[in-house]
Amino acid sequence: MSAALTRPICVLGLGLIGGSLLRRLSDTGHRTFGYNRSVATVDAAAADGYTASSDLVAVLREAAESDALIVLATPFTAATTMVEAIRDHAPSCLLTDVISVKEEVAYLIARLHPHGRYIGGHPMAGTAHSGWLATDPSLFDGAMWMVTTDDHTDADDWLAVAHLARAAGSYVVPAANDAHDRAAAAISHNPHLMAAVTATVGAGESDLALRLAAGSFRDGTRVAGTAPDLQRAMLEANSIALLNTLSTTIDRLTAARDALRDNGDVAAIIDDGHRARAKYEAIANAQPQAITGVTVGDDGWQEELRRQAHRGKVWVG
Repeated sequence: MSAALTRPICVLGLGLIGGSLLRRLSDTGHRTFGYNRSVATVDAAAADGYTASSDLVAVLREAAESDALIVLATPFTAATTMVEAIRDHAPSCLLTDVISVKEEVAYLIARLHPHGRYIGGHPMAGTAHSGWLATDPSLFDGAMWMVTTDDHTDADDWLAVAHLARAAGSYVVPAANDAHDRAAAAISHNPHLMAAVTATVGAGESDLALRLAAGSFRDGTRVAGTAPDLQRAMLEANSIALLNTLSTTIDRLTAARDALRDNGDVAAIIDDGHRARAKYEAIANAQPQAITGVTVGDDGWQEELRRQAHRGKVWVG
């Protein structure tokens, strides 16, 4: 599946996601080069045998000369600087990203680089760790990688980004930006908030509580260990969708509190959660079904990809 990558890959940002992508593609024979503002990160990547530089302009000039596919892999808070530099030094290059929100990135690029070629992306993979030392070339194996698919998406550009995701080892999930952001708020961003609250409540009880803490506390607070600035950049950039899921969460917790106070039970919230977890496990543990009967580039291909993706199917090329 990786043979479809026909151009070099330029990765801007060599943290967990960007660095893992650079390593995976380079290790499987693709021409890759990357940028990171931290000289220490660049030195670490170079020491491991990868091509990296802390000179953003030089990296983008190389991208322009080689018609590279640029992958923006910085936090959203750094996106403005990166997009302006891409506009000024590699304006004709196809651009994608791995940022966990899509609408805000699309708005930013439309404002700063209106003539740019951009296809959004978001691999649903990661750990609570960050930085080059946390990178793993197998990070994306079997992961779901959302690739923006709206009614005006160019077929060739979409295929280039979709093949990038496949070369990294992921399944492609076509989706509109707003649908992605609502989904990400529900299954990623809201859990970050819940993990932060659970960790805070547990730690606020006593050291005895933390000494007794086992699997449920460990698993429920794992993502709270992610660097706070990275969490804030992710959550605050998706504030509208997150506000909706947070409101639903608060409503459910309030109802559970009232039921416990008034009736001595939490049956409703526990039963609903158990059914939802079972539904998730049924989907997550099954082999993903492939999207069929649609050729990228045919009339209506974007809508049909989205329709099948909403039924849980994935694109495999």
